[in-house]
Amino acid sequence: MKKRILIIGACGQIGTELTAQLRKLYEPRKVIASDIREGDDDMMQGGPFEILDATNYDAIQDVVIRHEITDVYLMAAMLSATAEKFPMRGWELNMTSLFNVLNLAKDKKIEKIFWPSSIAVFGPSTPKVNTPQRTIMEPSTVYGISKQTGERWCEYFFERYGVDVRSIRYPGLISYKTLPGGGTTDYAVDIYHKAIKHKKYISFLNAETTLPMMFMDDAIRATIGIMEASISDIKIRSSYNLAAMSFNPVELAASIKEHIPEFEIGFEEDFRQAIADTWPQSIDDSEARKDWGWKPEFDLEETSRIMISNLKDE
Repeated sequence: MKKRILIIGACGQIGTELTAQLRKLYEPRKVIASDIREGDDDMMQGGPFEILDATNYDAIQDVVIRHEITDVYLMAAMLSATAEKFPMRGWELNMTSLFNVLNLAKDKKIEKIFWPSSIAVFGPSTPKVNTPQRTIMEPSTVYGISKQTGERWCEYFFERYGVDVRSIRYPGLISYKTLPGGGTTDYAVDIYHKAIKHKKYISFLNAETTLPMMFMDDAIRATIGIMEASISDIKIRSSYNLAAMSFNPVELAASIKEHIPEFEIGFEEDFRQAIADTWPQSIDDSEARKDWGWKPEFDLEETSRIMISNLKDE
């Protein structure tokens, strides 16, 4: 079967690594990266690249037709902390981009969509421990509201029009390859950079704030895995819970001190604390494991070892 892939938002935190991995798995010329601006040298030289505004339907349609795209990974989004500063811009980007690709699939111009959701769909009334796949959702951020709304539209387009759209609810993601992207969980990336450069980190979340997290390699594997799964295995068309590990800033700092003994952590809460307080502490992802074989490979200890060894080499 011919497969030609378009990544929208390829220069973001997830998109950068997703693009690189897809170009390893498929012929690079059949993996088209796109974003609102050019990427780094690896991105631009590794395969085709298109300047593309995710909110411009005609522009996306033009790229889809020219490159005979079958699969779209829609990674463009305004993340939680940034969207709280620019609510209407966050809503416009997150929702318009989704409708653009859903409508292209409805009109049979593409075959399959990946759209990322997030633990931000959950809210203060959601059970915090082992949060179920199906539960109360009352998100309190623009990002969370847009993701919950997106989940409902994805399921609607599948039920009403047969659109093959697949989604996972990302926890916080940790990577050494890209800088933090404006999310509340991004402290778990920034802390490694500060540990190496300054041996100290001031956390904007308090010591007890436990959140679900995942090493980026696991997230990329899950993203491609759900897209490669048989259509009959995808039972949930809103979005699947996904989990790997949960920890708080003190536990993360302790894992860093195993490698950098002089590292110290301090605490100065800011507006992101209120966002984190509405999110789960741990996630039940048993349905993803059962339906399409999801299983994480990286725990906190291994994540810290990889992050520190790679950042030290920079």
